[in-house]
Amino acid sequence: MLRWGILGTAEIAKKNWKAIWNTKNGRVAAVASRDIERSYRFIEECQAEAGFETTPKALGSYEELLGSKDIDAVYIPLPTAIRKAWVERAAEAGKHVVCEKPCAVSLADLGAMLESCRRNQVQFMDGVMFMHSSRLERLREVLDDGQTIGAVRRITSAFTFKAPEEFFISNIRARSELEPHGCLGDLGWYCIRFALWTQGWNLPRRVAGRALSQFQHPDSKLPVPTEFSAELIFDGGVTSAFYCSFLSEIEQWVNISGTRGSLKIPDFVLPFSGSELAFETANPVYTIFGCDFKMEPFSRRWTLKEHSHGHSSSQETNLFRHFVDRVLAGTLNPAWPEMAFKTQLVMEACLESSRAHGQEREISSKGCDYPSLKL
Repeated sequence: MLRWGILGTAEIAKKNWKAIWNTKNGRVAAVASRDIERSYRFIEECQAEAGFETTPKALGSYEELLGSKDIDAVYIPLPTAIRKAWVERAAEAGKHVVCEKPCAVSLADLGAMLESCRRNQVQFMDGVMFMHSSRLERLREVLDDGQTIGAVRRITSAFTFKAPEEFFISNIRARSELEPHGCLGDLGWYCIRFALWTQGWNLPRRVAGRALSQFQHPDSKLPVPTEFSAELIFDGGVTSAFYCSFLSEIEQWVNISGTRGSLKIPDFVLPFSGSELAFETANPVYTIFGCDFKMEPFSRRWTLKEHSHGHSSSQETNLFRHFVDRVLAGTLNPAWPEMAFKTQLVMEACLESSRAHGQEREISSKGCDYPSLKL
């Protein structure tokens, strides 16, 4: 049983409290906030819905939580701008780390964070939940069978939500001093991650990014992207494009185009409610008969029995369960920090390109100097 501490009382931490509760191999032992009353309120609300046998401790500082001998691992949903300091302090205190995304302000910062975790022999993983869905395993089988899709040629994705007006005033994702990557870090991170996963973690050789719109908070010195698009160009002629936005209504789809067919996932980040996850493949056939023609769809729906959320089989529960299993086994998984590093690398290159008015940026393997970057 792994003992978890939560740094901060962000809304997403409530979802992950329940995920930890559902794992049955971990428990929340403490929650820390700079205001101890917020810790008490957070614990009371979460215990009412997903109560642990022993009520977690409410703490009034992050330092107190990291100094506790009753904590084995921490979940850090703090703003991106301050994550580096707390990930490094957690590692130095011997605590394993699940960190929200985007992981850091810069690739250099993330490299330092991961080096601290490696040096102190603690596990690091970012909070990308879809990576822990059984749907991804089935997708890989279909992509690799050589028949259903054939060779992958194109990956396109979109992840958007239409933020209300108050979002741009009160939400930290609209504040460059707290979340400098805006929609690219909040939403584009998932699109980049999926493209890298599809490509077996091979990096694109060139990227081009463009901030289609930006917002500057009255109290912030710099704007953040609120709409962003990018093109990733891989070796072998494979390309990927994505669009992310705080201004368009909810979308979260991926299309994969291949030499024999195509694959579509309409809910790749947050599965639609229910106990069945799905994706679709299509292998249409176009036939000409003299002056007539026929287009036949030949599509297939692939389904898996897995609850979308709030259940012992959901992807957020799997994330924490997989993490705990690895830590308790005593063998760290080097792939998890490397996935985060590569995602940050591509995201940063897209952002640099956008600042250069869409001029392409080369990505060299020399930029991947994280000590154990071998997926």
